[in-house]
Amino acid sequence: MINITEVLETNKMIEQENLDVRTITMGINLLDCADSNLEVLCQNIYNKITGLAKNLVQTGEDISKEFGIPIVNKRISITPIALVGGTACKTPDDYVLIAKTLDKAAGELGVNFIGGYSAIVSKGMSRSDELLIRSIPKALACTERICSSINVGSTKTGINMDAVKLMGEIIKETAEMTKERDSLGCAKLVVLCNAPDDNPFMAGAFHGVSEPDAVINVGVSGPGVVKYALEQIRGKSFEVLCETIKRTAFKITRVGQLVAQEASRRLNVPFGIIDLSLAPTPAVGDSVAEILQEIGLEYPGAPGTTAALALLNDQVKKGGVMASSYVGGLSGAFIPVSEDQGMIDAVVAGALTIEKLEAMTCVCSVGLDMIAIPGSTSAATISGMIADESAIGMVNQKTTAVRIIPVVGKEVGDTVEFGGLLGYAPVMPVNRFSCEAFVNRGGRIPAPIHSFKN
Repeated sequence: MINITEVLETNKMIEQENLDVRTITMGINLLDCADSNLEVLCQNIYNKITGLAKNLVQTGEDISKEFGIPIVNKRISITPIALVGGTACKTPDDYVLIAKTLDKAAGELGVNFIGGYSAIVSKGMSRSDELLIRSIPKALACTERICSSINVGSTKTGINMDAVKLMGEIIKETAEMTKERDSLGCAKLVVLCNAPDDNPFMAGAFHGVSEPDAVINVGVSGPGVVKYALEQIRGKSFEVLCETIKRTAFKITRVGQLVAQEASRRLNVPFGIIDLSLAPTPAVGDSVAEILQEIGLEYPGAPGTTAALALLNDQVKKGGVMASSYVGGLSGAFIPVSEDQGMIDAVVAGALTIEKLEAMTCVCSVGLDMIAIPGSTSAATISGMIADESAIGMVNQKTTAVRIIPVVGKEVGDTVEFGGLLGYAPVMPVNRFSCEAFVNRGGRIPAPIHSFKN
C-alpha cells in the first residue's frame, strides 16, 4: 500500500524542483458507438465520452488540492477513430464532423486535449483509414483540443511507405491550413512507429483495442527533480550517478502511483499504467537538456550526448519499475525542442542538429519531437524524415515518432512562438538533398529478420 508518508518525502520536489503529475488520462473504448448513420454515431460518441469522463477534471483538481501534488493536465484518449467511423463515413468531411463532436465533448468536460483521431496503418490502409488521414488538416484547423496520430510501421509488420508518403503531404497541408497560427496544427499531429496502446501523453495517445472499456493512465514528470539530485553528486563516478537517478525515479513514480490509484478509486475506472517519462516544459529548471548538462555535457549535441541519454533512460526505467507493478506507455525521456529551454539553447548555440536528434532517438522515448523547420521544406523530405525515424523504431523494437512543424513563411533563423506547454522554437535547417525517388517507390519496407519470434 502507498501512504501519505511517502508523498510527504516529495514535498521539496514539488515545491522547489518542478515535480508534477503531468497528466491523468482516461482511456475510453468507442467501438460500441459505431453506427451506419453519421448523426447517430456522433451522438453516441458524445454521450459516452461526456458520461464516463464527467467527473475527470474535478477529480483531478480534488486530488491535487488534498495531496498537494500539481496535476497539470486532464486528458482523454479514445479508440482510433478510423476503427469507429468506417461504416458511417464516406468522405473526409464526414470524419471532420466526428472531430467537431470530439472537440465539443472535450470543451464541455474541460479537458485540455483528446487524443485518438488516429489510424493504425503499419501494414496497409483501409478505405476508412485513408479517409480519416485525408481529413486531418481540416479537422485540426477547425478544432482546438483534438490530437491526431498515425502509426505507419512496426517491428512485426515493417513500414507502410504509401502511408509515409501520404503523411508528408498531410503535414504540409496541415501547416498551410493553420498558417495564421504559425502552423500550430502540426504540433497536434504525430506519426509513429510501434505506437503503444496505453500512452497517456499527447499527441500520440489513443485507447488501444487491447484495453478495457475505460481505464485511468497517469504520466508523471520530474526532470527538475533529477537535475537537482545530480547537482548534489557532481564529479562522482558513474555508479553513484546511476544509483542517484534510480532512487529519484523511484520516488517520482510513487507519487504517480498514488495519484493513479486514487483517481481510479474515485472515478470507479480501472487503473491502467504509470508512464514515468521525463517530460520537460519551457519553465526554467524543468529541462531534460539540463540533466544531460549536469551529467557532464556543455550542451546537448556534444559528443557523448547519446551515451548520456541512454544512461538516463535506462536508470529512470530501472527506478520506476521498482515503484509500480504497472509501468507502461513510453516511460523514458522526451526531447522536444520547443518544450525544453535547454534544448532551445543548444540549437541556438549550434550544438544540436536534426541529425544528432535522430541519433538520440535510438535511446530516448520518442524521436523528432516539436521541431520547427522551414515552411518551404518539401513533402518528400518530411516523408524521408518519417521513414528514417520509423526505421529506427522498427529495427530497435521501440516506439519512435515524428512531430515536425514546417512553419509557413518562416526560414532558418526565425523563431516561432506556440505558447503554453508547447513553448517556442528556433527554425532548424533540414538537409537540402532530395529523397523524392525513394519516397515515391510505393509499397512496404519489410519487417526486419529479428521480428520473426513466433
